[in-house]
Amino acid sequence: MKTVGILGGMGPEATILLMQKLLAAVPARDDSDHIPLIVHQNPQVPSRIKALIEGTGEDPGPTLARMARDLEAAGAQALAMPCNTAHHYAPAVVAATSLPFLNMLDLTAAALVAQGARRIGMLASPATRLAGVFAAPFAAHGLTPVFLPDDSDLLTLIRAVKAGEVAASLKPRLTHEAEALLAEGADHLLVACTELSLMTDALPRTAPHTDSLDCLTVAIARFAQNGAPQERL
Repeated sequence: MKTVGILGGMGPEATILLMQKLLAAVPARDDSDHIPLIVHQNPQVPSRIKALIEGTGEDPGPTLARMARDLEAAGAQALAMPCNTAHHYAPAVVAATSLPFLNMLDLTAAALVAQGARRIGMLASPATRLAGVFAAPFAAHGLTPVFLPDDSDLLTLIRAVKAGEVAASLKPRLTHEAEALLAEGADHLLVACTELSLMTDALPRTAPHTDSLDCLTVAIARFAQNGAPQERL
C-alpha cells in the first residue's frame, strides 16, 4: 500500500474524523490491511479566518508548505489536506514538493456532478466564499454555489465546534442553516467545512447532501490501494 501524508490540525477533530473514516473504509482483517498515514497534526497553522476574513492574520501558506516538505521527508507518497478553506493555499502545498496532491475541492466537484447536482447549498466558512475557494472547480463542472445572504451564523457555529461545544446543542443550528439554503433554491447541500462534518446527521432528510471529507476519504483509500494519483494542480 501507498502512504498518504495528511496536513492536519485544521481543526484537530476534523483530522481525527478523517482518520476514523479511513479506518471504516477498509474491510480489514488485521492491522496491516489498513491505510498507512503520516499525519502532521498541526493546530498552530495560522488562522485561515484571520487571514481571509479579518485580513489581519499571518499567511498560512509558508507553514503549510513546510508541513508538506516534512511529510515528504517522512516518507509520504501523496498529500491530502482535510480543510476546505485551507485549499486557498493549495498552490503553495503543491509547489513545495514533487508529491501528488489529492485536491479535496476538485474531488468534491466531480462527485457533485456525478450525482446530478446543480445548485449547491454551501455549508461552509464565510472565508470559503470570500476567497472564492470553490469558484474554479465549480465553474469547470457547471455548478452554481448557493450562499446564505448572511452567513455569519455559520461562522459562529464553526467557531463553537472549534471551541469544543457539545455537538448535541449545535445540531439544531446546523439544521436551520441547511433549511435556509434549501429555501434559497439549493438542490443539493454540501458540507464544505470539516468542522461541520462532525454533525452531518443534523442535515434535513428532504434533500441530498455531500460531505467533502467523504470525497477525500474515497480518494485517499483509492490512492493507497491502487497508487493512482490525481493530477497535480
